[in-house]
Amino acid sequence: MNHLLVVKPCLALLGREITRFLRQRNRITGAFLTPLVFWVLIGAGVGDSFNPTGTETPGGYLAYFFPGTLVLIVLFTAIFSTISIIEDRREGFLQGVLVAPVHPLAIVGGKVLGGAILALMQAVLFCVFAPMAGVTIAPAQIAPLVGALFLTGIGLTALGYVIAWPMDSTMGFHAIMNVFLIPLWLLSGALFPPSGSATWIGWIIHLNPLYYALSAVRHFLGSAPPEGIALPSLGLSLTVTALSTIVLLIICVWMTLKINRKM
Repeated sequence: MNHLLVVKPCLALLGREITRFLRQRNRITGAFLTPLVFWVLIGAGVGDSFNPTGTETPGGYLAYFFPGTLVLIVLFTAIFSTISIIEDRREGFLQGVLVAPVHPLAIVGGKVLGGAILALMQAVLFCVFAPMAGVTIAPAQIAPLVGALFLTGIGLTALGYVIAWPMDSTMGFHAIMNVFLIPLWLLSGALFPPSGSATWIGWIIHLNPLYYALSAVRHFLGSAPPEGIALPSLGLSLTVTALSTIVLLIICVWMTLKINRKM
């Protein structure tokens, strides 16, 4: 495989995604301020009443909700970045890339890495609010936390790619966002911990790959859950997150190759 057909086009598409994002200030506002509003309003509304196990939550609810807000920022930024696939198809840009001497891996890599990098930038920027939640990020925690957020961003961008690739309507994409992706985050343990594996909601949470991505972020952030609530181990969290990301990337490549062969 000629690396010129993969690396250079991938970097070009990646740069295009970042440039487009920075020029669209409404996307920056929506991806960053919406989770911030969620964090402040829900945190203020729930506050000290959050006491799911009859014991005090370490650091208060804002501390518990902080990692979930980071993942929400990653989800919003990563997923919305893949709307450009629909826009590029409508404008004819995507068809031009598909018929060009560019390997499909470059298309997937450029789109997914672009969305993941943008999501990581937004999430890292939000970390300046950590002291307000009583969360302290030590220097030794920064690198693994960034790695966990970046891996989560790759997985969520790949998920958005899979959803957006066969679609030709941004309205349909937003409908799926509201019906499927937001519940995916709500059932990750971001707002509340699973009350127990015996309940149906507990089973759904434990089967949700985003639950393990959030768990990895909590481990690296040092954000303790309420007493009596055990997180999955760091090894299990990273394994499930990595495997689900790999599966989604394989699907992305397969879908792109399938279309490319028809053209």
